[in-house]
Amino acid sequence: MIKKYLALAIIYIFNCLHIKKNKIFLFSYYGSQYGDSPKYITEYILKNYPKEKFDVVWAFNNPKEKDHLLGFRKVKTMTLKYFYEICTSKVVITNFRTTDLYVKRKRQYYIQTWHSSLRLKQIEKDAVDTLEQQYIEMAKKDSLKCDLLISGCEYSTRIFKRAFWYEGEIFECGTPANDLLFSNNLDIEHTVFERLNISRDYKLALYAPTFRKDSDLSIYNLNFNDVLNSLTHKFGGKWKLLLRLHPHLTSVSPVFKDTENIINVTLYDDVQELMGVSEVLITDYSSVMFSYLLTKKPCFLYIPDLINYLKNDRNLYFNIDELPFASAKTNNELLRNIIDFDEQEYEARLLKMLNKINTFEDGNASKRILHKIEKILG
Repeated sequence: MIKKYLALAIIYIFNCLHIKKNKIFLFSYYGSQYGDSPKYITEYILKNYPKEKFDVVWAFNNPKEKDHLLGFRKVKTMTLKYFYEICTSKVVITNFRTTDLYVKRKRQYYIQTWHSSLRLKQIEKDAVDTLEQQYIEMAKKDSLKCDLLISGCEYSTRIFKRAFWYEGEIFECGTPANDLLFSNNLDIEHTVFERLNISRDYKLALYAPTFRKDSDLSIYNLNFNDVLNSLTHKFGGKWKLLLRLHPHLTSVSPVFKDTENIINVTLYDDVQELMGVSEVLITDYSSVMFSYLLTKKPCFLYIPDLINYLKNDRNLYFNIDELPFASAKTNNELLRNIIDFDEQEYEARLLKMLNKINTFEDGNASKRILHKIEKILG
């Protein structure tokens, strides 16, 4: 508590200083990664604007681990420099709720990108009975600070209006993090395969489940080798499987050890890059399914705990049977869904879903947000 009051005193002092008009301050998941929409907004700036146009500052928990990232300044979260930079920035961008230690100034502009274009699990006010009171209070305060909320589809806009404790502008521009999925970026493909030390002879399947309230890891009992054999049988080629647990499970993810064909990529910052290079996605209730559908590549759901999840975790925005993805409650059922995959039927179901949600995704979300920022800055 003493540390919090000291931080608030520091913020009060720094909030009296001059705001730097072209400074943009960004962080993702409280400084844990260089990823999600804040990353892709940054990448767009670096590729399309002269260096002197914007002063871009990122906050990281361990900035030394990000020394390889060039083109912007870095600060360590919760340090004196961190508070100075965020307090004197004109634009603040993040993908998650801010805490009491962001005291927004009147002349600052706070953009909330959220962390998915659409989601299966109910959120915020729609899931209020499952949320801790501390989070609810934080969410309400954050919504009051927010100047702009990003929406990836009309369905998300309706959710935000109902559930977000927010009455400000919702910018229906698409999701910057999904811009990558519309590009054939061979550099990204090369980077991922090189970082993971995988031969380009292999095809990749990504298993990216969400977390459970009790952080139960036993639910991720996918029969990895049988899945790989089924993928080879159905689609041909040699396969490796990438396992990426939710960021909430980073600390316990080392339980899953790498093998010859199974690679734990939970610590890989950017799930968008992993989706971009993977030929198949397997997930459960994670919002990654709605990003991945933009690629039109096969996605399968493995949901062995559906009844228990609905009872003890969250309700869903869609009935599982409404989704375009084949779902399985057992390993054998999942293997059968892979073998029975029908591309034409799948594409028809994808189109139906895209029409239902009225997507705004077209690969130009970052561009639209930068145009918005330029207007704000005058």
